Amino acid sequence: MINSTLSNLSYFILGAYLHVGNLRYFYFLITALLYIVIVAVNTSLIVVICMNRSLREPMYLFLCSLFVNELYGSTGLFPFLLLQILSDIHTVSAPFCFLQIFCLYTYGSIEFCNLAIMSYDRYLAICCPLYYNTRMPLNKVFIFIFVVWLYSFVKCLIALFLNISLTLCGNFINSLYCQNYLVVKLACSDTKGYNIYGLLVVVLTILVPLLPILFSYLKILKVCFAASKQTRQKAVSTCTPQLVSLLNFSFGCCFEILQSRFDMTGVPSVLRIFLSLYFLIVQPLLNPIMYGMQMSKIRRTFKHLFCYKLLTGQRDTM
Repeated sequence: MINSTLSNLSYFILGAYLHVGNLRYFYFLITALLYIVIVAVNTSLIVVICMNRSLREPMYLFLCSLFVNELYGSTGLFPFLLLQILSDIHTVSAPFCFLQIFCLYTYGSIEFCNLAIMSYDRYLAICCPLYYNTRMPLNKVFIFIFVVWLYSFVKCLIALFLNISLTLCGNFINSLYCQNYLVVKLACSDTKGYNIYGLLVVVLTILVPLLPILFSYLKILKVCFAASKQTRQKAVSTCTPQLVSLLNFSFGCCFEILQSRFDMTGVPSVLRIFLSLYFLIVQPLLNPIMYGMQMSKIRRTFKHLFCYKLLTGQRDTM
C-alpha cells in the first residue's frame, strides 16, 4: 500500500452499505421521515421554551441546550446518510470525513456533559431547595451551557488535529459514516501519542461527567429515603427522564464501540447497521418525546402556543 496523508488523500470508501437495489428508496423514505420527525419535535420544544417566559428556568434552559445538541448531532449524520443511500458509489471526501468525525464526537461529549449539569441542577432543586435560586441563577446557567459546548469543541478539536497529522496507508472504512477509531486504524505512522490523548479524551468525555452524575443521584437517593411519600414521587418523576436518557445514550455508545472495535461478522448486517446508528437515531427521538410528555409545564405551553395559533389561523380564513 502507498502511504498517504490528508494532503494527498482525497477520499475514503465506506464499506458497510448494503446493495439493496430498489429497496434503497424505501430506506431513503424511512431515514428522511426519521430526520424530519427529529427536526420537528426538537425544534418545536426549543421554540416553546424560548417563547414562554415562565419556562426560562434552569431546568428548561438545560433542556433547550440538550435539544439543540440533538439537532446538531442529527444534522451531522442524516443528510449525509440520505445522499449515501441514493448513491451507487459510497465515498466521502477526506475533509468532510474529518468534519463529520468532529461533529459526531462533539455531539457525544456535549450530551454527556449536558446530562451531568442537569443532574447537578436536580440535586440542588431536591436536596437544597431553599438555596436553589441563589446557587443556580440564570447567569450561572448560561455559563454552564457555554462551558459545556466550549469544553467539548476544544477537546475534540485537539483530537481532530492529531488525527489529520497521521500518515494513512489506506482509505477503506467498514462503516456507514466516518468514525475516528476506524480512521486511526488506517495509520501506518506512530500512533502512540494519539492513543494516549485518545484515552484521555475517553476519561474526559465519560468519567468526568459521570462523577457529578453519581454524586447528584446518590444525594437525591439519600434525601428520598428520608423524605415523605409526596417528595419521593416528585423526585422520581423529575429524575426519571434524565436517568432514562443517560442509560439509553450510554447503551447506544457501548453498541457503537462494540461493533466498531470487535469482529462482528457473525452478527446479521442489518443488526450491525442498527447498532452503529442507535445513539444517533434513538437519543434525538427519545429525549424530546420523553421530556415533552413528562413535564406538564412544557405540555401546557406547547398546547397553548400551537393550538392558539391554529385557532386564530382558522378564524382568519373565515
